Amino acid sequence: MSYQQLEAHQRQIYRLQHLSAICGWDQATMMPEGGSQARAEAMAELEVLLHAKKTAPEVGDWIAAAEGEALSAAQQANLNEIRRHWQDARLLPADLVEALSLAGSRCEHAWRRQRQENDWAGFAPNLGEVVRLSRDVARLRAEALEMRPYDAMLALYEPGMSVVKLDQVFGDLASWLPGLITEVSERQRGDAVLTPAGPFPTEQQKALGLEVMSLIGFDFNQGRLDVSTHPFCGGVPTDVRMTTRYNEEEFVSSLMGIIHETGHARYEQGLPREWLGQPAGEARSMAIHESQSLFCEMQLGHHPAFLSLIAPRIRAHFGEQPALSAANLTRLYNRVEPGLIRVDADEVTYPAHVILRYELERDLIEGRIEVADIPELWDAKMQQWLGLRTAGNYRDGCMQDIHWTDGSFGYFPSYTLGAMTAAQLRFALERDLGEMGSVIEAGRLPALFAWLSAKIWQQASLLPTDELLTQATGETLSPRWLRRHLEQRYVGK
Repeated sequence: MSYQQLEAHQRQIYRLQHLSAICGWDQATMMPEGGSQARAEAMAELEVLLHAKKTAPEVGDWIAAAEGEALSAAQQANLNEIRRHWQDARLLPADLVEALSLAGSRCEHAWRRQRQENDWAGFAPNLGEVVRLSRDVARLRAEALEMRPYDAMLALYEPGMSVVKLDQVFGDLASWLPGLITEVSERQRGDAVLTPAGPFPTEQQKALGLEVMSLIGFDFNQGRLDVSTHPFCGGVPTDVRMTTRYNEEEFVSSLMGIIHETGHARYEQGLPREWLGQPAGEARSMAIHESQSLFCEMQLGHHPAFLSLIAPRIRAHFGEQPALSAANLTRLYNRVEPGLIRVDADEVTYPAHVILRYELERDLIEGRIEVADIPELWDAKMQQWLGLRTAGNYRDGCMQDIHWTDGSFGYFPSYTLGAMTAAQLRFALERDLGEMGSVIEAGRLPALFAWLSAKIWQQASLLPTDELLTQATGETLSPRWLRRHLEQRYVGK
């Protein structure tokens, strides 16, 4: 059967992607400085081989023949995903794939040093080359798919999403979020929040992180935790590679970052093994992926009941002090305060960081602004949304993220779409299992993750996003659930 030939072909692609993922993890965690150029060339070569494999002429013939074969519903879903991936890959020439991979590796590696040195002048030319090539990608994809350039990039991360839809949901957020930020900030103005007194040695932070990862079900037989400049979760379901970063002056951000990445990892480890190596067995989209990490971090990790659960573990590692009481940890982790750094932002101000980036990268890809315009526009939007300035502070402004260095334009919206999805999932879960706090206090974390497994993880990419969410929650994505969650947690509505 032609369908069986397609499955065998996809397994070969999956194995090459596995190698690419581990090379990328090593590049970010273990590789010595002097290995950057050779690694960039090796990874670009691997991308070219993958591109050739994905666009092999016989794939089109197999797809056409498989469409006439008797397939199960799951096999048909897999065929649909194979077709989508094949069509996507054929839109780009191999030399562009190689050039973007090389430029991205160079830009990302240099960014690690340039960000530390606040060196926008050195970073801008590298970013400019990535943007130039990314615009070529967007143009070719847009022409073939008959959509606007930024929509063509969005489709790589969030199939079916568009600027029109994003402007609608982000417009809804913009109508109430600034007022909520102000209201919560005023409510919390008089709160006495104790700052934990350090230092917090890295080894003790790591030990705490590993303990909490175990608590929420991470399988260490098929994954590991390391350190990188920018935290991420990569690898494959049977070999998940998580990273974090540590600051010995505070443990708060690293611990919650580990919980966030563990949410990604649980999703990967929970994907259906019978579809391993096939597109239908992969995560549905980046927004769904982010919904799992944000469910773990925000819906679960910031919940007072969960913080009460882990507070004794925190004190066991760092010693007794009033700042490490469950009540103070709850105030600390649910403090709303506008800040410059996206990854350290609270969940109320976080969408502002995402909308800022979305508006800039949309206009950058579609040629309405240039790389040289970014710092000034970033500063203006930070003032508009959060009342903060970044003029001259590139390190904590427009150079803080890794995403643009490798051409991941279209990725940022996934974070807030994921937050909306996580909130929607939480209220659906509570209809089935009961209120989150009661579930946690009763020691029913396995039941919580079993619910996510049945509704999201085991569905993988067997269903389109809208159908996946409708089956899990009763409706397609709606921003009203995020608003309800934030108002409930922060202003008691």
